[in-house]
Amino acid sequence: MRLSHILATAAALTLGSTAAMADKFVGYGAVEGWNVHIDTEKGSCLVETKDDFDNVIQMGLTKDRAIGYIGIFTKEKTDITKDSKQSVALLIGENLYVGEATGMRGNITKGYSGGYVLTDDPEVYEAVRRAHTMTVFPEKEYSFIVNLSGTAKALDLAKKCNEEQMQ
Repeated sequence: MRLSHILATAAALTLGSTAAMADKFVGYGAVEGWNVHIDTEKGSCLVETKDDFDNVIQMGLTKDRAIGYIGIFTKEKTDITKDSKQSVALLIGENLYVGEATGMRGNITKGYSGGYVLTDDPEVYEAVRRAHTMTVFPEKEYSFIVNLSGTAKALDLAKKCNEEQMQ
């Protein structure tokens, strides 16, 4: 198992937001249970899915496209507050990635809490493409598993979407 660092300034892991409900997101397409949206504020695209427990997982790029993010949000009661910080570990395939997570509230769909981890490590992107699940180990909350089925095709569609946004 390889230990790597996830560059993070804003994240909290405990699941769900729904981009389709926000005005700044425009639908682009869907594949294998994932929706691809254009984030009109950032001029980039993101992928999003909702699991059987109504949790939402998002992945995309920052406005400058130099950093990727994995966002996870839930309707469950959590102690996550906006800008709260906690350590988090992500087990993706056989690789363990650790970093800092900062909570978000108010920037996402009403009733959800959570946040996102930022990374500039291309290995994380490749691990997410290959893995079927991601196990999340937040510092303060219970661990949980995120289903990554269909992620590779969704990320391919998001890549095409991002290329079109740059034209």
